[in-house]
Amino acid sequence: QAQVEESGGGSVQAGGSLTLSCTASRLHRDFGDVAMGWFRQAPGKEREAVAGIYIGDGTTHYVDSPKGRFTISQDNAKNTVYLQIVSLKTEDTAMYYCAAGPRFPFCMLGTSAETPYWGQGTQVTVSS
Repeated sequence: QAQVEESGGGSVQAGGSLTLSCTASRLHRDFGDVAMGWFRQAPGKEREAVAGIYIGDGTTHYVDSPKGRFTISQDNAKNTVYLQIVSLKTEDTAMYYCAAGPRFPFCMLGTSAETPYWGQGTQVTVSS
C-alpha cells in the first residue's frame, strides 16, 4: 500500500528554522516520475499549498507567500523531499502535510485526483 510520511515538525521560536521531511514508498510508479507538494493548515483556516516539486527534473514551484522563506528539495536515493523553512513566524504555525501525485504542478491543487497519496502531517508551532 502506498505510504507518505512526514517528520521534522516541532516547537520553535520565531526567527528560527526547521527542515521537514517527507518519505514516499510503494507509490505504484517510479519515484522519479512523481510530483510532490507541501501543504499546511492552520487552526481555523483552509489548507493551502506551500511548495511543489517534480522529482524527475527537480522543477519547483512556490506559492507567492511565504515565498523566499521556504525551500523544497529532494533526495532521490531516499525517496524523500524536504521543506526547509527559515525566519519562522508565528503565522507559520500549522499542520504541514506532504502529498504525492502524477502531475506537476497540478500536485499543488491538493485535489484527490492530483494528489491521491497524503501523509498524516507534522505539527509546526512557532512561538514569539
